[in-house]
Amino acid sequence: MGTAARGNAAEAAVLAAFAKRGFEVLVPFGDGQPYDLVVELGTSMLRVQCKRAWPSKGCLLFNSHSTDHGQGRRSYRGLADIFGVYFPQNDGVYLVPVHEILAVKGSLRLEPTRNNQRRGVRFAADYKIDRWTLDGLREVTNGANPVPELELSIA
Repeated sequence: MGTAARGNAAEAAVLAAFAKRGFEVLVPFGDGQPYDLVVELGTSMLRVQCKRAWPSKGCLLFNSHSTDHGQGRRSYRGLADIFGVYFPQNDGVYLVPVHEILAVKGSLRLEPTRNNQRRGVRFAADYKIDRWTLDGLREVTNGANPVPELELSIA
């Protein structure tokens, strides 16, 4: 499977995950936007940059910067609100606020650390799409640093 096909599969999985949960999802026309999807959140919109993740040493990794055809790596900060990360190994969709990822590659831990460290570790389970509430997603669009809740509630 080529790079474009993998990206399309990730975008389709993230779109389907939002749609399955009752969200209205818009697909921008053309390829010129720094986000792949827009999710309606009542009075606000959530710009979603979709990424496909791969496994590495107990984590899932994803590219968190774009390569702009010769212009080098560019951050999505200020251009998208959240990464919709698809991990095909468990068919999982994770939502990670763009402002939380400062490195070129984002990571979410799938397994406990060897020394049981928890502080400063982003556990994948905390970012599963079902852990997010509508209010938590709205906070992301306002630049807040929300903590995902246990249940998704669409009100």
